[in-house]
Formats: sequence, structure tokens, C-alpha cells
Amino acid sequence: MRPISNQRFNAFAAYCRSPQALAIAEEILWFEADDSRIVATIIRDRPDSEFAGIILGRDERERYRWINATEFFKSKIQARAALRAKIEEIIPILEQHRKQGDNDKKPVDFFTPLKKTKQPLHQSFLNLTNLEGFSPAKEIIEPMMRWHEDVDGNFVEQFQTTGFDSRIWELYLFSLFTEAGFIIDKSSAIPDFSCSGLAGEFCAEATTVNPSRDKKGKIVPPPPIETEEEMEAAIRDYFPIKFAGPLTEKLRKRYWERENVQGKPFILAIQDFQTPTAMTLTRDALPIYLYGYRQADDWSMEDPKFERVETHQWGTKTINSNFFSFEGAEYISAVIFNSSATISKFNRVGLQAGFGSDRVRLFRFGTVCKTENGNPHITEYAHYVSEDAMVETWSEGLEVFHNPRAIHPLPMEMLPDAAHHFMPDDGLMRSRLPDWLPTQSFTHIEVEELPPQPDDNELF
Repeated sequence: MRPISNQRFNAFAAYCRSPQALAIAEEILWFEADDSRIVATIIRDRPDSEFAGIILGRDERERYRWINATEFFKSKIQARAALRAKIEEIIPILEQHRKQGDNDKKPVDFFTPLKKTKQPLHQSFLNLTNLEGFSPAKEIIEPMMRWHEDVDGNFVEQFQTTGFDSRIWELYLFSLFTEAGFIIDKSSAIPDFSCSGLAGEFCAEATTVNPSRDKKGKIVPPPPIETEEEMEAAIRDYFPIKFAGPLTEKLRKRYWERENVQGKPFILAIQDFQTPTAMTLTRDALPIYLYGYRQADDWSMEDPKFERVETHQWGTKTINSNFFSFEGAEYISAVIFNSSATISKFNRVGLQAGFGSDRVRLFRFGTVCKTENGNPHITEYAHYVSEDAMVETWSEGLEVFHNPRAIHPLPMEMLPDAAHHFMPDDGLMRSRLPDWLPTQSFTHIEVEELPPQPDDNELF
């Protein structure tokens, strides 16, 4: 039985945790044993301040679930000793404890290539499954995937082929909402997420910005962005148009009329995958389209000015701005976005949680909005990702753009660690920011070479 971090424990066990459990008990220590076939935690009962050990093991579908527990003790030392003894008792008969009696399905497997698909495997999927540099991501997804319910019937196929990016975005949201303390009801395929927890209930639908294609289906590259003027033009018009397509498509589906959504906050969750690094460029464009305001040309820190945007035009295409003003949009409580929520995030979080090859080194760099003494400012950062560094959470980088017209507003308490943005009528955005909000994130992967091994003849 060896101690592990809360981050690693959550990678195994967060998906079976009841939100109500954390209301009555506090987890204080975490462990794994028997080559990770067992994970465990010491809890402190909040009413009585007594301590007990909880043991989890893999069921028939390879999901970590409760299998045993110790009695309660007055001290955590006693509880830890009892937990160790209980684990040693269970290990020889662990196979018996795998049988929960409620599983008649095979374990969910994202990684074994399907034989019946006609689509070629996505290059990112091949990288994830075959390259050592992505082993932390692959290994942290493995316990997560066991809890996935493929209500659409095509998740695995799309994850492996044409929809890898969109499915990674859904996995990120699954991790995000679980981390925030919500149980996700997958009894219905529409919308993607129906969440309930101590903070209340909400529903969410995921969507992505994808590459533009011509009439023959070939990818049309985005416009060149090599100068500051080209970047400003793209943020003002091109990127808002790209966001408009998937958002208005979801708006037309009127999810709020469904029985399981009625009366609840409803979120649209969008990520930009039009190019591999698009999300690092388009963050500033999303609120322009959502609220219909942009920074005026004579804007300054001393005199911040904003102007109304009525339309966006690029080439022959013109669309209306101010998404939140559209008919039906009052049922959209918020739009959420995370510029750093890509496969690289899974890689970084996985490495910090102790997954993957020991040879993998991840170097992260970019820009961050830091809040110090109540004053936010943008600065650059660069560091190696490690288990000893500041823990990266799933909510890190998340931004919530609240709809000022929402019939069912989203309480900030539901996603407490996110950046929350509000737009009043003057066009000057008000925000509640976390201390650390990455605005651009890049991750460089290194795989260290093994030290040279001596020739057999050199040993004698």
C-alpha cells in the first residue's frame, strides 16, 4: 500500500463518487496497492471527526467501485493501520470482489481498432495509441472510458476515425463536470450531458468548430495570419463567423423544449478545432460574437471604449452578431470554452497523476492571466510539467460567458473554479477570474533516450 496524490486517486475513482458522500465525509489520504488493482482513501467523518478506510477495486467492466471498508476510529493512524490490514486480507481473494452483480456488459474499450469501420483511423488517434509521448494521456483516459455509456452507438468509431477532436472535447467535459462534483445521467442521448449535484442541476451540449471544406470535401485552409492587421481582421470577423456555424446549428435544435432540460440552466460547450492551434488564437473572438461588442479603435487602459458590432463579414459571407440576442437564445444560460482543453491537457494531467512512460517529458509554455492582489495581468510562462508542480485541474483554463438574457441563469457556484464573464449594456465586460487563467497553451513532448547499455563482453 503506497500513498498517492488526490489527483491520481481521482483519475481512478472520481467517476464512482457520490456528491453527497463529500458532504458528510472528507477524504484526507489516498493509496494504491497490488499494481493499482486496488485504490483506497482515508475519510474523516465530518459530524463525528472519526476516521475510516474505503477500498475500491475493479468490477467486471474494469470500473473502480467500492468493495470494502474499515470500521471508524478515533485517529487516522488507527484507520490507516486497519486499512493496510484489510487490503492485505482482500488481495488474495480480489477476484471475488470484482463481481458486483449488476454488470452484463463488456468493458468499454476506446483503443482497440474496430474491424467494421470503413473510415481510416484518425492520425491523432494513432498518435495517442502508438506514440510513447502520448502514453500519459492514453493511460488516464483508460479508467475514464470504463464509465462511458455510448448512448449514441457511434462514440468509439468516431473517436477512432472522423470525430476524434469532438469526442476528445466530450471526454474533457465529462472529466470537468465530474471534477466539479456532478453525477452525469446518460439515460438519454440528448443533450450530451445532464448533470446533478449538491449545487443543483444543469444540462450541456457539446459542439466544435471544424475545418472549412469545399464542395469536393477538401479542407480549405484559414486565411493567412502573419501581421497584426491580419490577426485583428480575423478576430473581428473571420473567427466569429466560424463560431456562428456550430452555435446557431445547436440553437435551432431547441434542446430546452425537451422534458429532461426544461426548467434547468442549459449550456453550450464549444471548442475550436479548425486548425491544430486554432483555440489559442480565437479566444478573443468568441465574446465578440456572443455579445456583439468589440474593443474600439481608440481604446486605452485609461479610457476603455467599446463599440457595438451588428454584423460580421468575410468575403461574400455576412452574418449577424450578438448571438445571445437571437430568438430562442434566452434559453441558453451560458457558453463555455477552454483554449487549453485538447489532447495535450490529457497528457499533462496524466503525467502529473503518475501515468505514462517514465521517459516522457512535457514542456508547457504560453501566456496566462494572473491575478495578484486583485489585479489581473497577462504574462508569459514556461515550465516542465511534473508531479511536484502546481496541480493542473480539468477546470483550469475554463471560461464561462454568461447570457445576460438567460431565463435560467447558470449559478457561478456550479463551476466555481472557472473564469466567469458578464456583459452589461455598456459593453465593458465584468469578470470573476481565478488566480491562474491560461490564455494560450502549448506543450512540447520529449521522450528521453535510455542510457547506453554495456555490451555483454564488457561485463567480464
